[in-house]
Amino acid sequence: MAASIESLLEEISGVEDPIEELQCLKTALLSIPVSALRDFISGHRFDVIFSLLNSNEREQVELCVDILERILMACSPLHVAQNYRARLQAGLTHPNNTVKILALTQVGRMVEHPDAVTEILDNDDILQTVIHSIAEENMTVAKQAIQSLSKLSHSKPGLDKLFKSDLLKALKDVMATSDVIRYRIYELVVGISSMSPISLGYCANSGLLSQLLEELTGDDVLIRATSIEMVTTVAHTQHGRQYLAQQGIMDKISNMIKGAETDPFFSLYLPGLVKFFGNLAIMDSPQQVCESYPVFQNKVFEMAMDADPVMVGVALDTLGLLGSTVEGKQVLQKTGDRFNAVLVRISQLASAGATELRVRSLEAISQLLTLQPEQQTEDLLALSESWFRLLSKQPVDMIRTISTQPFPELHCGALRVFTAIGTQPWGQKLMIGSPGFMEFILDRSSGQSKEAKDAKFELVGSLVSSSTAADILGTQNYISLKAYLKEGPYYVSAVAAVGTEGAD
Repeated sequence: MAASIESLLEEISGVEDPIEELQCLKTALLSIPVSALRDFISGHRFDVIFSLLNSNEREQVELCVDILERILMACSPLHVAQNYRARLQAGLTHPNNTVKILALTQVGRMVEHPDAVTEILDNDDILQTVIHSIAEENMTVAKQAIQSLSKLSHSKPGLDKLFKSDLLKALKDVMATSDVIRYRIYELVVGISSMSPISLGYCANSGLLSQLLEELTGDDVLIRATSIEMVTTVAHTQHGRQYLAQQGIMDKISNMIKGAETDPFFSLYLPGLVKFFGNLAIMDSPQQVCESYPVFQNKVFEMAMDADPVMVGVALDTLGLLGSTVEGKQVLQKTGDRFNAVLVRISQLASAGATELRVRSLEAISQLLTLQPEQQTEDLLALSESWFRLLSKQPVDMIRTISTQPFPELHCGALRVFTAIGTQPWGQKLMIGSPGFMEFILDRSSGQSKEAKDAKFELVGSLVSSSTAADILGTQNYISLKAYLKEGPYYVSAVAAVGTEGAD
């Protein structure tokens, strides 16, 4: 096979229209295992394939890219850096985007390799071109450039190169291209700052992080909304939250929520402010966040009662997030009638809202009601039962009715609510006390989609795993549930067809 590849390479270099030979070469390369290909490649150069990239023939260029991708991925990053660096540098400015992506992908491989990276760190031209690729119109090219530079910053030499050399000026120059490009650079910086406290220090010292934070209170509300999303990403790490706290960002965002009602465009960025605190509460402490920034919790309750479906949706997601933790449940319970009213509203939305809000309401309800076995204290069981009973006079029937709607997402959402209460003794008592409920659970004919079958299987699993299920549901029901579980989610019972002599 190696001999045939060599002969193909010779043929390609000597014909005017090499497409047929390139197709043969591509097929030949694909038939060779990577380990064997690596041995062959080490003794050959493929400059002829690189040279054929300089063509206006799209098919030819794309065949060359497919071939080079196969070859280069079989090479070590150091071999690529030592033998094809100049070729790849030329590829970064090629008019065809697939060539740019190929080159950027290989740069990403090289900067991750401890030996190959030195070849790149000594070459400002390559890194300058990668930075300018962030401004490319093609998003795949831009994202690949961002990814390659993120990999570069995994090491201290890479961080030094990016933030303590002329490359920092290049980053800032590219940022000035447009609002869209500026936020691509922010995306890069936020990603790097999330890696470690040290990398965050580089980003902060560059001035780029503080520039992002200033965007929070800018005049353009769309830019403000985008910057809030970026800042929320910074808050995903503990060192990021510490930095934001030091910069007074939590207080600033709290004040923005307070002042939002006086801004006619508040609906464009308020959801982002609320999501910021919702994420913060889950990552730190729901109680601490809600007590330190009461405006956040008050605003979530207001949004849940709002007529605007966008506001309601964000409130539902945030309440579900808060209520997914024991501490969050206790924080919500402390508000008493205020949260009870919100819960009634969520129930109404689940029963009769727009489909998307119904799905999000069911998700919030299941998160609010979920209690892991180790969390099932007497107080918490009483809390979750009281919340379930607030949903309706007959909450089991209500959720069951929703599950019969001809929308798979509603069917699955309703089953997840039953899964949430299925591990709790009071939930099992309500289920067995509802006529026909066990038949409903064991009926495989309802919900034929994969998602529905998986959701039903999860519900059965939650019941079987409970230590109280056998006593409360009864031995026969428990045996049937275990049999369902053993058969798996996609089991279909065989139905024997009996023929009768003389029948039509």
